[in-house]
Amino acid sequence: MVARWIGFAVGLGIVVSTLMTVAGTLVVPRAVSSPISRLIVWFLDVAFLFIARRVRSFGRRDRILAWQAPLSLLIRLAVWLGLLIVGFALLLLPSLKGHLGQAFSEAGSSIFTLGYAAPASGDSTTLEYLAAFAGLVVIGLQVGYLPTLYAAFNKRETEVTLLASRGGVPSWGPELLARSRWGIQDGNVAQVLETLFFSWERWAAEVAESHTTYSALVRFRSPNPLSHWLTSLIAVMDAAALHLALAPSREPKLAARLALRMGFVAISQIARTMRQPVPEEPGSDAPISLTFADFQQAVAMLREVDYPIERSEEEAWPHFRGWRANYDATALLLAKQLDAPPAPWTGTRRWPSTPIVPRRPPAMMAPRDRPER
Repeated sequence: MVARWIGFAVGLGIVVSTLMTVAGTLVVPRAVSSPISRLIVWFLDVAFLFIARRVRSFGRRDRILAWQAPLSLLIRLAVWLGLLIVGFALLLLPSLKGHLGQAFSEAGSSIFTLGYAAPASGDSTTLEYLAAFAGLVVIGLQVGYLPTLYAAFNKRETEVTLLASRGGVPSWGPELLARSRWGIQDGNVAQVLETLFFSWERWAAEVAESHTTYSALVRFRSPNPLSHWLTSLIAVMDAAALHLALAPSREPKLAARLALRMGFVAISQIARTMRQPVPEEPGSDAPISLTFADFQQAVAMLREVDYPIERSEEEAWPHFRGWRANYDATALLLAKQLDAPPAPWTGTRRWPSTPIVPRRPPAMMAPRDRPER
């Protein structure tokens, strides 16, 4: 009799904690810590890393990793239902006189509303109705959760796809500025960049909200293997930092600053939600992963397309370094943890990799005096 009531107490704790986890994950509109979800994410991350690191082709590796986030949703639902079955089975032990097998049979029948096991006594009827209600609620909330999740995913990917034609794939900050200048030789480049930076400021705010509330979105990968929400955001922030460092008197100034600020706030919030170590407001003299030689190569590429540069490389470098220091460490940490495409200036990955430079349009690589076809 004592063992039955001990099991009842344990079952009550399992049911209550599982339902609180479900409500915190699917209902509460903010990031709620869930040991169950963290354990599932950790287990799948280890498993997919073990599989993907043996694949040499990045395209095949990306196709494998694309299953990680959706699979976590299915496994999480299965774990929740399994815990509810265990919890309600333990709750039924006192009313079923300690028959564990019968308790699991009735709990499973109630959770899935199959009805193959009728209540053995009137004492268990209430608990079995509660089990059936809990099962319906969990499955219903998960079904309603998916459209919201994929709506946020599609909204995120719209801007990422649009950026592919501006900054290449994988996106890269210097390439974004170079293509903007090359594509609008005689037009208003400042207006185009201002619109871009303002739209990505709003995009970063939306991603910060959605990816901290629905943490599974962080690992959802883009349909294009070389596109990724994080590398795209880094490219936009690098483009804004380069523009402010090289052409401080030219517009857009405010839009570039706002895009930078919202960008590194967003990645910091997402990194904290993932329980990653995030430095607190690093100073402008903090070390960054890029070298002065990397910066010089980017400036040389911008000079080739006559980008309006007002400072020399030596004068602009401290300013660019100061902007990049705000997000360098956090962005590279996330890129490594999320196995993002190895875009230039985004650090190393958890497998041996070399940066993939975005492909340029043939016309952009041709000499300027060559007539276009």
